[in-house]
Amino acid sequence: MQLVARLTATAAALALAVPGAAQQSEPLTVIHAGTLMAEPGKAPMRNASVIVRGRTIEAVQPGFAEVPGARVIDLRSATVMPGLIDSHVHLRGLDDRLQARLQENSLDSEDNAYIALANARKTLQAGFTTVRDLGGDPRLILSLRDAINNGMVGGPTIIAAGLGVSVSGGHGDPRNLRNRDSSLAVANPRNVCNGADDCRRAVREQVGHGADVIKIMATGGVLSNVPGGLNQQMMDDEIRAAVSTAKSFGRKVAAHAHGVDGINAALSAGVDSIEHGTFTNAETFRLYAQTGAYYVPTLLAPAAALADGQRGALTPAQFEKARLAAGNAEKSFAQAIRSGVKIAFGTDTGVSPHGRNAEEFALMVKNGMAPAIAIRSATVDAAELLGVSSRVGTIAAGKDADIIAVDGDPTANIRLLESVGFVMKSGRVHKQGGARQLTIVD
Repeated sequence: MQLVARLTATAAALALAVPGAAQQSEPLTVIHAGTLMAEPGKAPMRNASVIVRGRTIEAVQPGFAEVPGARVIDLRSATVMPGLIDSHVHLRGLDDRLQARLQENSLDSEDNAYIALANARKTLQAGFTTVRDLGGDPRLILSLRDAINNGMVGGPTIIAAGLGVSVSGGHGDPRNLRNRDSSLAVANPRNVCNGADDCRRAVREQVGHGADVIKIMATGGVLSNVPGGLNQQMMDDEIRAAVSTAKSFGRKVAAHAHGVDGINAALSAGVDSIEHGTFTNAETFRLYAQTGAYYVPTLLAPAAALADGQRGALTPAQFEKARLAAGNAEKSFAQAIRSGVKIAFGTDTGVSPHGRNAEEFALMVKNGMAPAIAIRSATVDAAELLGVSSRVGTIAAGKDADIIAVDGDPTANIRLLESVGFVMKSGRVHKQGGARQLTIVD
């Protein structure tokens, strides 16, 4: 099947040029959807219309509506659905570990800003209209977030954590990412804390930078260049202090956690999500049920890290942890499905290549999740975790016009989501079929 759009030539040119220009000249758009998955996880509508005014969805109605003066985007042969949400990405930096290591000392903040912009565009073109960036230069990512929100550049809506709060020597201490003799080593990293009081200070630092969400490093991590495994590194009182401080500022907390001791400590402290969740036990799933916390599995990451290690792109300390984690994330994911844990889609992209986020879906389905529920995890459920359900996650009146489309039925073949053919973000068309050139007529 082929995606076909009916727009005026002028409107099409404007839609692909300056952000916001199309909305100013032709504020009303009607999308004719052959299949409309307005709320993933529920039965779709057949032959429906989505009416978009400017940046916002004005109405959803059955049949192919004719609205005088509106441009019509004909997606009658496609499945139309909400823009996808990735709850765990890192837009800054290169996603090729070997290349990143080789260029580490030659890239400055300006270089990384352009790399982040390119990564954001790749992500949007892949159909992900909202992402949560869980760790990077706060000034860079927050500036990119604001530039996208202001329509200056194209990219997904970014919910940003700034720097993850870590402990000295732990995962997220920037001194562990570089050679100890490097002149770039950070003498006094402000995201690093020791003791409960200092962890309160570190959380406040990130809030002061403008962080939308707080990330804490409860356990060791694969890509920190320090031996010591993946067990708990931030102590219970430090985790509790960080969480309570974040909550006092109205911020949700995402906990990087691989080892079961760190996962359980973070859940007990009241975090909103566990990122990775590699090693688990019965107590883990009891705590998930008790707290209602989300699990963000990032199944792509351990596979990508292991492959990097096998081709020599990791240090010995990193490779040892990659081997340790390999396979266990999928086991925990399968158990989480059986236990009824709330799951939100997330990839840790930046470890895996940008723009290929949707490859996570196939891993989720392979390990026991129904395709329709996997799609829901990247729309309805991710929106709930991120606290943005009032704006995105479904196609409904009053919400942002973040809309994508694919040929065929992704609930029958989840890998169709790896080739999104149509992307609208905030009412502006960013992608119109890729290799399938859309027909534009009056």
